[in-house]
Amino acid sequence: MTAGQLGANDLVADAAVPKPPKRNREERALDGGWKVAFWFLLPSLLGFLIFYLIPTIRAIRISFTEDSLTSRNPAEWIGAENYRELWSDDRFWDSVWVTLKFVAMNIGSQTILALILAVMMDRLTRSLIVRGILLVPWVLPNVLVAMLWLFLLDPRVGFVNSVIESLGFSASSFLNDSTLVVPAMAFINTWKFTGYTALLLFAGMQTIPRNLYEAGALDGSSEMTMFRTITLPLLKPVLALVMVVSLIGSFQMFDVAQTASGGLGGETGGPSGASRVIYIYIYENAFLFRNKFGYAAAMATVLMGFLMFVTLAQLRLLRANESDLA
Repeated sequence: MTAGQLGANDLVADAAVPKPPKRNREERALDGGWKVAFWFLLPSLLGFLIFYLIPTIRAIRISFTEDSLTSRNPAEWIGAENYRELWSDDRFWDSVWVTLKFVAMNIGSQTILALILAVMMDRLTRSLIVRGILLVPWVLPNVLVAMLWLFLLDPRVGFVNSVIESLGFSASSFLNDSTLVVPAMAFINTWKFTGYTALLLFAGMQTIPRNLYEAGALDGSSEMTMFRTITLPLLKPVLALVMVVSLIGSFQMFDVAQTASGGLGGETGGPSGASRVIYIYIYENAFLFRNKFGYAAAMATVLMGFLMFVTLAQLRLLRANESDLA
């Protein structure tokens, strides 16, 4: 075969292979858009790396050591000894039980009240004034909210007990009663976050087409029937997100319990440990009584793993990535 024939065959082969179409300016700009997006995301990525990921990895490492703030000696590696100690620590399991009771009361009351408020805003009024009023407790600092209710629930001068006495009942020391302190803390937390949760659910309800409610009304369906058959199924992704955020926040509750139970000379986690949630017990081990940083880090690591498992299970059960609107 001559050189001319080889060249002709190459030309035929090149002509047989389809050439990619020329891309316009917009397509080339989209290909390079990830570079622009990276620079916009970089501050958030750095913040996550510096303030979340690195401290988390360091805390997990500390959980395998015996460390304290008062000792000048370097931390001693003790392996899984801190985790083995957790299994036999009765105060740790008591704090877990107190936390679970608080979470159950708080999530139940907060979700139900938020759903009621969201439906009322969606079906009755969409006033900006109402939304602003609902956000007032949420914007207040947690310590301020705890101090406010510490005075309102005071058995001597508190407004709540004054109302109770005016109705013919005896005053109650809510935050100093071992049987009432956890419901009282759940009530305080519900009062603070219900408005914010209701607004999140209300925003989710705005994505539901109005013609579905109009069709339901024409069929003679009641508001309760439309809530059960239209609102709840279509609100499922937003409701799952709200419940996950509320659940994580409830397990991380510290400042309200610390201020309400230990304020004005009271006992931290009191009375008699009835309000000692797991975050308070972690704080006590790390900074107050035992000064055991490694042991506190082990509890925090166990709590993190538990919350990750519960979050994934909750999203799976609620099928948060599915919507009946699709």
